[in-house]
Amino acid sequence: MAVYASDPAISRGRRHAEEPAPTRNPFQRDRDRIVHSTAFRRLVYKTQVFLNHEGDLFRTRLTHTLEVAQLGRSIGRALGLHEDLIEAIALAHDLGHTPFGHAGQDALHERMRGHGGFEHNLQSLRVVDVLEERYPAFDGLNLSFETREGILKHCPLRVARWIDQHEPGGIGRRFIERSQPSLEAQLANLADEIAYNAHDVDDGVRSGLITLDQACSLPLLARHRDAALREHPSLAQGKQRRLLFETLRRMLSAQVYDVIDATAAALRRHAPRSADEVRQLPPLVQFSPAMRAASTDLKRWLYRSLYRHPQVMASTEPAKRIVAELFDAYVARPSEMPADYAGAPLLHRSVSDYIAGMTDRFAIREHERLTGARLFERVPG
Repeated sequence: MAVYASDPAISRGRRHAEEPAPTRNPFQRDRDRIVHSTAFRRLVYKTQVFLNHEGDLFRTRLTHTLEVAQLGRSIGRALGLHEDLIEAIALAHDLGHTPFGHAGQDALHERMRGHGGFEHNLQSLRVVDVLEERYPAFDGLNLSFETREGILKHCPLRVARWIDQHEPGGIGRRFIERSQPSLEAQLANLADEIAYNAHDVDDGVRSGLITLDQACSLPLLARHRDAALREHPSLAQGKQRRLLFETLRRMLSAQVYDVIDATAAALRRHAPRSADEVRQLPPLVQFSPAMRAASTDLKRWLYRSLYRHPQVMASTEPAKRIVAELFDAYVARPSEMPADYAGAPLLHRSVSDYIAGMTDRFAIREHERLTGARLFERVPG
């Protein structure tokens, strides 16, 4: 590893002291705990863009998470960073997502106004710190400081101060001091962006809501499509799926190499001598300016052309209604929830935790059970 990588031998430790594992470093141990968690398994039935019942081949939160981990490890290896920490952060980064993606989050946040609100990134931390129940001595997974820091990608100042009151000098402090997280945390965050931009184009074309030609109105995609056609002219003869895959593969490779080169240049320029020095510097894991602009253009285009597509929006309102009506039903009748949630002291937060942990298909079935209304087709399981 490079001198600026996070070193598990000098980890800042866990909130509850534990004996070291005989064969695994702390970051490997974190990764394994995340993979075995209940919240991780539920990601397989949580929405990315398309609802879980809309097709078997679209990304879910789980497949997205695995893609982020793969990209992060590949880039981290080239930069001399700690791959196990990158993987642990990547595998945990979406554990707090609601059913129905951002539609579910928006509905839950609206219902939680006046009760602290709801934000999936903070909920991911809450999952690993509080909600997982696997160990007799503590709640949560008791992950290392470095993994928890990476999970908390962003945080309002008021929340950071609250965290710091309960955990002085802990993971909330950097938002107060305006310092940076580890390079591994910075990389997991950027790998997330690279992954969802590419796979949302793939899923959008697969769904028929957008076309590759439309996506190639963007120079970033057009350049790689044209290069693929020059090298493999047969792709123009009715092999659109292969052309799409080859275009996206080349785009992903270009972005990965761009991050490696731009970050290596930033590291040479600032020359941090330790992971702690990294925290006092500007963000170092980055795209080049040209690739940053191209990635931003792609995100904006996806928002206009896919995320706001009438067919996607048609599922948004029913999804929001399901979450909102579930929330109201549980607040009115807490006994409809499992006893651990029904008996919790903060009812609204408990209801929020319960709903956020649901898969898409469980939320649909539970809403139908409680209201008698069927807003989506019946789902199996």
